[in-house]
Amino acid sequence: MQGHNIQWFLRRNCSVSPRQLGWMYLSLCAVSLAIGAVFWFQGAKLVLPFAWIELVAVGAAFAAYARHATDGETIRLAGGQLVVELERGGRMERAEFRRDWVRVEPGAADNSLIELSGQGRKVQVGRFVRPELRPMLASEIRRALRGA
Repeated sequence: MQGHNIQWFLRRNCSVSPRQLGWMYLSLCAVSLAIGAVFWFQGAKLVLPFAWIELVAVGAAFAAYARHATDGETIRLAGGQLVVELERGGRMERAEFRRDWVRVEPGAADNSLIELSGQGRKVQVGRFVRPELRPMLASEIRRALRGA
């Protein structure tokens, strides 16, 4: 909260950053290829090709993880505007609502997302909040919109 501006940053809880993951993958490649090379020179010719296949598979999994490691949601209330920015897989999606026309509705099911709607648009937020805390976030957004 800064003055009359309120922001909520909702991010994925990642234990490893994409940069750290890259270094971990490079060290895994070095160790695996070194071991494969030792077996190659001792006559076991199939170890090195399988090491390459393993590294490609692990690299694909790490790339999928790294692509979504920085996913998040930012909800910003500034003046008469509520701005929602959703980042998923490197794509940024932005929706703006007039403060007076926004409806905040928790979903029908207990663990569903919070729906912000107004002016013919709908955005669902709360993906990175535990389901039992979503009603509290929804009421906090409502209070902020009312100015209380």
